[in-house]
Amino acid sequence: MRKTSRNGSRALCLMMAAGMLLLSLVAASKPPQREYYEIRIYHVKDASQEEMVDRYLQQAFIPGLHRSGIAKVGVFKPVGNDTAADRRIYVLVPYRSLEKFLRLPGQLDADRQYAAAGREYIEAPYNAPAYTRMETILLQAFTGQPQLQLPALTGPKNERIYELRSYESSSEALYRNKVQMFNQGDEVGLFKRLGFNAVFYGEVLSGSHMPNLMYMTTFENKTARDEHWKAFGADPAWKRLVAMPEYQHNVSHSDILFLRPTEYSDI
Repeated sequence: MRKTSRNGSRALCLMMAAGMLLLSLVAASKPPQREYYEIRIYHVKDASQEEMVDRYLQQAFIPGLHRSGIAKVGVFKPVGNDTAADRRIYVLVPYRSLEKFLRLPGQLDADRQYAAAGREYIEAPYNAPAYTRMETILLQAFTGQPQLQLPALTGPKNERIYELRSYESSSEALYRNKVQMFNQGDEVGLFKRLGFNAVFYGEVLSGSHMPNLMYMTTFENKTARDEHWKAFGADPAWKRLVAMPEYQHNVSHSDILFLRPTEYSDI
């Protein structure tokens, strides 16, 4: 009886081990889950508002997101922001799921540290607001790069150039065609091979300019940025891709924005 019991236990252990191995293999074979991204754009009219939003982001918002499980939050300002009539602050927040995006406001409301650190911003009076307007853009990551990537840059933050591009299309079908060009056409792979240090590629789910996609590439400085794009334009793989009949006329308008990360940005 004892021998039979031992044999049964061994068989059960082997079955459990095989089951766990099978589950791990299935999990490993699944593609990484596509993240969601929120881009907040704060419009501020002067240095006073800009400083208030900076304090809020640095002392309240980003620490609150860290406590909620969001480890990397990017904060950027356009090159030449100091002299602009409409100053802007761009905030990039990655989410593992739409549920996390929807739950975040409630989590922050229940966070006493967040409320205390952000009181100046949260309770700003109507006649002295923290900003003049705030926009929100919601995106889902491309299948070609389903998760946010931290750029492999080593130079000073104040010299880095982050390039945010927005590509609009004249129809939903042509928009999907351009997304396909990035994924199946491997435009994403070309950027990776040429060292563009892309932070994200995203399909815009909700925003003021649609249908469109957005992506962010990063460089040590402006000179490096120009050199990378020169190499991109001359690359044989790009020349073949852009000449393919199936990928013609899929971008009707593009916007290019040069940004610098703030010193307190995680990205």
